[in-house]
Amino acid sequence: MNPIPLADPEQALATEPRAAARLPGLSIVLPCHDEQDNVADAIRYASAAAEAVALEWEVIVVDDGSTDATAERATAFVDADERVRLVVHAVNRGYGGALRSGIAAARMPWVFLTDADLQFDLRELERFVPLAARADVVVGRRAQRQDPLVRRLNAGAWNWLVRRLFAMPVRDVDCAFKLIRAELLDGLALRSHGAMISTELVVKLAARGARLEERDVCHRPRVAGKQSGADPRVVVRAFRELAWLRGELRGRPSTAP
Repeated sequence: MNPIPLADPEQALATEPRAAARLPGLSIVLPCHDEQDNVADAIRYASAAAEAVALEWEVIVVDDGSTDATAERATAFVDADERVRLVVHAVNRGYGGALRSGIAAARMPWVFLTDADLQFDLRELERFVPLAARADVVVGRRAQRQDPLVRRLNAGAWNWLVRRLFAMPVRDVDCAFKLIRAELLDGLALRSHGAMISTELVVKLAARGARLEERDVCHRPRVAGKQSGADPRVVVRAFRELAWLRGELRGRPSTAP
């Protein structure tokens, strides 16, 4: 498989855009599952970040079958601002299902995918926006990742495997800080149900000829809610979907993962 093109880091740094820029329109997608303690601040921060970088914007909250008050707390923002929208899954469809719903609902020329767990400073989006002049996808890379040791070790092994299987130079494919040109998402068939959707998304965007850049972003510890990435069921599903994706890209017939 041919390597996926990525800008040379030193060359990119030398030509880093300096002038402030604003996007014509931005959809921020926030997938949520049992994030009642985080969702209000997540919407506030997303709205403020979008206001700073885009002429028009919307925040799309996807409540993925939460059993707590996530949807109710998001609804208060929807009622107060028509630019905040809520998509509700009656049952949990997994991270992949939540991202697919958010992408399908997006109406702006650029889409920003992040999480509602408050582990990123969304003001850093201002550093990504100028890169849109030359890139179709700008992927975050967590600097000094603030996760438990086991999760960091698992992530390192996963990223190594993904780079080997798909010749992909992105070093943090699962980082929930991705700015994407929306036209490249039109008709893009994403099938992963779990966290593997991040790998599937980047690999398939690159196969469409997307120009990729990767930049460091700060990462914070999670202070509320809980992570599910280390759940054995999540891990098993990810490897099953990884095998399916490799087969699909090699042209082998396969059933849905």
